[in-house]
Amino acid sequence: MRKLFLIIISFCLLSGCTSEKRNEQLPVLAWYSIPAEQTSVQRYLELKDAGFTHNLSTFPDVSALLAALDTAQAAGIKMIAACPELKTATEETVKKLMNHPALAAYMLRDEPNRKDFPELGEWARKIRSVDSSHFCYLNLFPNYASEEQLGTKTYQEHVDLFIKEIPLKIVSFDHYPVVGDSLRANWYENLEIVSAAAKEAGKPFWAFTLSVAHGPYPIPTLAHMRLQVFSDLAYGAQGIEYFTYWTPPYDTAWKFNNAPISVEGKRTSTYDKVKQLNEEIKGLSAVFLGSEVLWTAHTGDNIPSGTKPLGPLPGQVELIKTEGTGAVVSMLKNNRHTYLVVVNRDFLKPMNLTISFREDIKRIMKDGSDIYCEKNNNNFEIEPGDIIIFDLKE
Repeated sequence: MRKLFLIIISFCLLSGCTSEKRNEQLPVLAWYSIPAEQTSVQRYLELKDAGFTHNLSTFPDVSALLAALDTAQAAGIKMIAACPELKTATEETVKKLMNHPALAAYMLRDEPNRKDFPELGEWARKIRSVDSSHFCYLNLFPNYASEEQLGTKTYQEHVDLFIKEIPLKIVSFDHYPVVGDSLRANWYENLEIVSAAAKEAGKPFWAFTLSVAHGPYPIPTLAHMRLQVFSDLAYGAQGIEYFTYWTPPYDTAWKFNNAPISVEGKRTSTYDKVKQLNEEIKGLSAVFLGSEVLWTAHTGDNIPSGTKPLGPLPGQVELIKTEGTGAVVSMLKNNRHTYLVVVNRDFLKPMNLTISFREDIKRIMKDGSDIYCEKNNNNFEIEPGDIIIFDLKE
């Protein structure tokens, strides 16, 4: 029996798939989530059932936040703390929050201008002087923000100064690329800039998918959200964020509608789509969590601005051919595994992929399991915005 036990342990260590590794999950954050007045175990269990691990709601005061932390703990949800006292009475408030088991981080603000960086840096250092165990969270503008919004001449400068001047452990940015039936031309360039800057700084980055219709942004489909999430992951994102979970109040400018939970607190059709996608993220966490992106490239006749076309193939791969709009292709290393990731860049039409390898390899399925894949002339139809993953090394 002891010999059998040692064999099993050795196999798990060699394959890089210990039970601890399998149970780890990418953080999945719900932005504009459960309102303070809706705080209940039932609501937080509903959030968890949709596949979220982290919650971000703004509370009117620290007492309401502490009540929500207790509720989140009961449901198994982590919280990014946001309340006025975190700014007005920083040290006192951090001391009230820092030992709570449900606390994950402290929210500073969303989309700051360059002129705000010094004050935000000071605020983050003040929090860290009291609590160095939990990270401070701040979210950056997308690269389609104006020079006036950014406070810098270029987006690259904005990101570089943010990383340099504010001592945060992660880099987060939002970009909502699906507008009507088209994709913003500069979305992948945004991923290129942020992923490269974060990597150079030795910090992970988190990125978004849009899950609420408003203004020019359509009601989110599964394909819309898959394309955003899987492209984020192909570029190395270590956390996925949804804007929003709860539908904001309707206004004449943005006309928010069809987030997973309606203004009235009812589930919409988006809820089930988000739940399905989050289940896929959970199943693929062993591939992406803690991974290192070796390179990212694109196929197609017209590759997105700021990106690189697919060049010489890695040694294990003999052929990659895509039809239609094209694909994001990346290679990631995670423990003893090397993964080839292909994402259909079209959120409206399926994409045909022909791929050949120099030896038999494994394909990673959405639930994290794997199946053998023959080496020659494999043909796949990848659904709109969807992903396919190959494990090139055991």
